[in-house]
Amino acid sequence: MKIRPAKPEDGPQIGELIYETVRTINRRDYSEEQVQAWAPDKVLFSTYEGYGYVAELEGRILGFANLTPAGYLHRLYVHKDFQGQGIASRLLKAVELKARELRLQEITTESSITAKPFFLAHDFLTQSEQTKVLRGVSFINFKMHKKNS
Repeated sequence: MKIRPAKPEDGPQIGELIYETVRTINRRDYSEEQVQAWAPDKVLFSTYEGYGYVAELEGRILGFANLTPAGYLHRLYVHKDFQGQGIASRLLKAVELKARELRLQEITTESSITAKPFFLAHDFLTQSEQTKVLRGVSFINFKMHKKNS
């Protein structure tokens, strides 16, 4: 498996990966109504802002992360069938390296309930719990941040 910059042609696979992961993995912490509002279709996730990275094995995308120029980790998802194999950690390292290149002092994110333990294990601190409304449905997530050294 290799980590590489995402390309525009990766969009459909990225969209599929995020859609399926939210609908499967995040379902243990969020209701059916919430996951449907979060991931209403696959096309929604096929584009991104900033710097994107994919974990790829034999042409198949197993994970995706993107960092905005301001240091916001907007997305970090691992394919539903490849959880717990260190893929998210490798993608986070790529994002952290990019943040250092950009001389960013901090990386911020809004973590799901599901992903919060991962971020805590990677030295992110919780700033606050918040309720977000997406497509008319309320969600709990967490504002988190990490100093970038």
